[in-house]
Amino acid sequence: MDSWRLKIKHETGFTYAGKVGSSYNEARMSPRNEARQAVLDARVEVWPPARTYRYEDYWGTGVTAFDVHAAHEKLTVTATATVETLPPGDLIDPAGGASWDDLAVADAVDRWHELLLPTARTALDEELASLAEAIRGGSATPHAAALSVCEKVREEVAYVPGSTGVQTDAVQAWRLRSGVCQDISHLTVGLLRAMSLPARYVSGYLHPSPTAAIGDSVVGQSHAWVEWWVGRWTAFDPTNGVPVGERHVSVGRGRDYGDVPPLKGVYSGPANTGQGVEVTITRLR
Repeated sequence: MDSWRLKIKHETGFTYAGKVGSSYNEARMSPRNEARQAVLDARVEVWPPARTYRYEDYWGTGVTAFDVHAAHEKLTVTATATVETLPPGDLIDPAGGASWDDLAVADAVDRWHELLLPTARTALDEELASLAEAIRGGSATPHAAALSVCEKVREEVAYVPGSTGVQTDAVQAWRLRSGVCQDISHLTVGLLRAMSLPARYVSGYLHPSPTAAIGDSVVGQSHAWVEWWVGRWTAFDPTNGVPVGERHVSVGRGRDYGDVPPLKGVYSGPANTGQGVEVTITRLR
């Protein structure tokens, strides 16, 4: 099992139309240690300089919170991390995992209640609800149904950068038949939940090349994918049609993008004139 070692630099921030007196911010940009990734080092730097403190939010995502009280026209947050990642590993067979009856028992429904409900970004219309019902009816197991959903979404919705915005929801992406990873993941999560599969939205990073040369720095991506529960959580990248593996680094999980934005905050002052984002990923090993 060949691991990768990835160095990630993610710089983002806001520019304002004048001096801002103060701002209060949360960054969700740091990977966490978990089964398929080990964080060797991670830090978050803020400009203008500010004292930061870290906590874990309700969904288990690491948050770096900070307040800036010096007057500023630009806010910059730079997160860097070195992470050891693993290939997909022990994948569940399409005929394996929990059964439909297992997912219907009260304990399972109560345990994952919040991850079975639609949100504004993942709610379906009648056409999509019918699609979910048809896929469920034609699938022997929940895991097989989930894989079929990912395949169907990838067939029908093209990955087209810039075709949608941050507020685009699952129904809009389906009607457009195009979107970015966020839209594709929202649509997938919505279909999974409509079939009574607990599903969550995952944010993180993706190295774009499966054959990456060691030492080369490339323009990376903030990325999104999904996880569903069939006796255990299993992760899949519906945008690329692959299980989550050594090219993926997870940062946050939640019901949808609204639970895991890389940077959000409130401030007093003139208008926000834009947000810049730059991600660089280097394969070290």
